[in-house]
Amino acid sequence: MDKTIHSVAKAVERIPDEAVVMIGGFGGAGAPIELIHALINHGPKDLTVINNNAGNGRIGIAAMIDAGMVRKMICSFPRSSDPRAFNEKYLAGEIVLELVPQGTLAERIRAGGAGIPAFYTPTAYGTELANGKIIAEFDGKSYVQERWLKADFALIKAEVGDTHGNLTYNKTARNFSPLMCAAAATTIVQVSQVVAVGGIDPEHVITPGLFVDQIVTIPNPQQEELLIRAEASYS
Repeated sequence: MDKTIHSVAKAVERIPDEAVVMIGGFGGAGAPIELIHALINHGPKDLTVINNNAGNGRIGIAAMIDAGMVRKMICSFPRSSDPRAFNEKYLAGEIVLELVPQGTLAERIRAGGAGIPAFYTPTAYGTELANGKIIAEFDGKSYVQERWLKADFALIKAEVGDTHGNLTYNKTARNFSPLMCAAAATTIVQVSQVVAVGGIDPEHVITPGLFVDQIVTIPNPQQEELLIRAEASYS
């Protein structure tokens, strides 16, 4: 099945208000800037966004927050090098934050993709992040129960994909993306290059096409850090 889509606008047009959206990236590494900006153009409201951080500067996720699209942010690092978009909305009471330790965030997403509704971790035990959660003891040590994370949509950036959606990533741009692909009901991917089926060595496939629904080619994707350095703003 050919999963290629010919525009980022077409790729995101079915994302509705109140959707839960996972967005790949670790800072700028693997951030799907073109898909994010297309989503801003589309304009759904009251989104829950799951990412490692809460955006930077005035582009990407930060621009989504600026636009008033995000009702809730689930992340590990709400304060980045330029967190003003999130800070302004949070201090005004216009956005909800669910803070999750980074390893726990990754495992909650992995659990969502694997069909595991809950697991136990010692991380966050004895802190405010454990308040209201189930605590259990194993072998004399206390653990916090954490629930899976799943999403309606995932927006992902990969390096090479074939027309069936098999993906490879560029080094650390891989980060959360394979986990998010598995944990989302619909996965939308931007790639620098699309090849025919068989054009990727099966031993090099990181995300199987089974977890990908749509793929769009962006030959020269924008890099978040370069945009921030240039003091760029979404427009």
